[in-house]
Amino acid sequence: MEALPAYAGIARSLAVYYGQPWKTRTLRRLYADFVGPGDLAFDIGSHVGNRARVLHGLGARVVALEPQPRLHALLGRILPADRMTLLQAAAGAAPGRLPLAVSRRHPTVSTLSRPWIDAVSRTDGFAAVRWDETVDVEVVTLDALIAAHGRPAFVKIDVEGYEPDILAGLSTAVPVVAFEYLPATRDLAFACLDRLAALGPYRFNRTEGEIHRFLHADWQSAEAMRATLAALAADAPSGDVYASLPPG
Repeated sequence: MEALPAYAGIARSLAVYYGQPWKTRTLRRLYADFVGPGDLAFDIGSHVGNRARVLHGLGARVVALEPQPRLHALLGRILPADRMTLLQAAAGAAPGRLPLAVSRRHPTVSTLSRPWIDAVSRTDGFAAVRWDETVDVEVVTLDALIAAHGRPAFVKIDVEGYEPDILAGLSTAVPVVAFEYLPATRDLAFACLDRLAALGPYRFNRTEGEIHRFLHADWQSAEAMRATLAALAADAPSGDVYASLPPG
């Protein structure tokens, strides 16, 4: 009986991320601008693998990280085996082991960041969420992944408040990085913008929710994207910021 909340949470995630195929098609069109056959992509925080599957479907070689044991086991069953490296690990600023706070009923918001939990717990959108399980997980850096697998064309990061720590473990610019932002914790997004701007001449755009199209006709500077995020209401939808290096 103790496992029932966890399996109910996983079933909910599968329904959300695989039950609306038109969203998968729009995500594929978005990713196709950045990833093609033979490219390498990192999926950091793979969850139920919908984005890893889209990247794979575009012909990419994919390194997918998912630290939650139940989700990692699920991914081993549902993701294609060819061109897919699945690691039961989290990413962070330094290698080691850290406690992962798991929400069994809402596994998509499991996180390594206790300050993030403290911040979002005060918002209406997280009122029903409880982090009721702790799992010690392996932590690797993006630099270590690059040393082991090569320089990726695309890095997707969705880790519930731990994004700045992950980017702290990256010392060289890669062509495209996408990281989640949450208006209630926008300071974390600001830290990500600062880190990426220090690594290279990135330009920025963003999407909102699971609507996979860019909101800005023109790519913005880090300063302009910071102003855009600062202007959002605290209860505005979350989304993804995309950082892209100029071609060449």
